[in-house]
Amino acid sequence: MTDTTRTGESGSLFRLLYRSHSLVPADRRPSALAEIFRVARAENERVGITGALLVTDHWFVQALEGEEAQVRSIFERIRTDDRHDLVTLIEASDVASRSFSRWAMAQVSASGQADIPLEATEGGLRTVAGEPLTRDQTAVLKVMRNTIGADVV
Repeated sequence: MTDTTRTGESGSLFRLLYRSHSLVPADRRPSALAEIFRVARAENERVGITGALLVTDHWFVQALEGEEAQVRSIFERIRTDDRHDLVTLIEASDVASRSFSRWAMAQVSASGQADIPLEATEGGLRTVAGEPLTRDQTAVLKVMRNTIGADVV
């Protein structure tokens, strides 16, 4: 996915951000997260969804981007997943372009494991290789981190 405006058939581009409380026990977190990313990336690529998932010990914050009906459909499925609760919609609106156009689902975690690639630091997030964060990525990630009281990007 390299086209920053690619959407679905309808042509509108939509972004949804939500926060949820993780119910995944620490000892199962690596395998549970691997499964979440494996499934999300395959499904998102298939339907033209891009985004990022911020993972901490207790919270998930996710941005989903694409055609509105597809994004809302995936969000409704996510809401019923038993690996989290307290699912809260942060924002949902049309946007001019994708922030995470190259990733079916970019992982951002406190442990620094990321494929944007990003690394969490005491002061926020920084790129560790490749292209620097765009202004839009920084803004969206700041909103995501602020919803859980994480360090500001």
